[in-house]
Amino acid sequence: MNGFDYSGSQVLVVGASRAGIGAAIARAFQQAGAIVTITGVEPEPAEEDRGRFTYCQLDVTDLAAVRDLSAKLPELDILINGAAITSRGEEMAPAFFENVVNVNLHGTFRTAEAFYPQLKAAKGILINIASMYAQFGSPRNPAYGASKAAVVQLTKSLAIAWAADGIRVNAVAPGFIVTQQSARSRTDPTHVAAVNLRTPMGRWGQPEDVVGPVLFLCSPLAGFMTGTCLAIDGGYSIA
Repeated sequence: MNGFDYSGSQVLVVGASRAGIGAAIARAFQQAGAIVTITGVEPEPAEEDRGRFTYCQLDVTDLAAVRDLSAKLPELDILINGAAITSRGEEMAPAFFENVVNVNLHGTFRTAEAFYPQLKAAKGILINIASMYAQFGSPRNPAYGASKAAVVQLTKSLAIAWAADGIRVNAVAPGFIVTQQSARSRTDPTHVAAVNLRTPMGRWGQPEDVVGPVLFLCSPLAGFMTGTCLAIDGGYSIA
């Protein structure tokens, strides 16, 4: 896949059961030779991916379930933390806010902590999926923005904490991407047009736009990079 070779690498993509960034990353690693396991909260992955990967249903808010999955995967080279939820316009409700943070931030830490022994043994790589909303306010997605900003900070902290173990920890911050999760917001033509107008590249991103940076960060080409967060937003965050 684009010159990257991950033959034999054990890769876990958390949050890849629906059409979106996680699924695209999983497919790319598989095409590059990796042995890929994916998770999702749904009983089954999207139809197009059924039978393609080893699939494990996982609720990242359940610590026991996360640790049980870790026990079932004794070897791991690369962990992609992509489980996240959001609901535009509904996140001011305290209970919903708490749930978003629990999934997006605490879930990211739970999986990272649970797979730390495997990553240490492999001198492996952890990639957290953040968001451009980590950089600026989001009046209709306050919980999502807060949780993703915290994911960026967590990435930096884990990068320092685990550097001596040979583990590299980085993040990517996608912008507006055409996914199942963004489908609801894309029903608003005014919103879609506003995104296109502000984005210097003039369009929404596709899940495949996130794949290349992730493959790069997991490769030897990024061997001296840790604690960084790459923006993948068509220039939206700098406009």
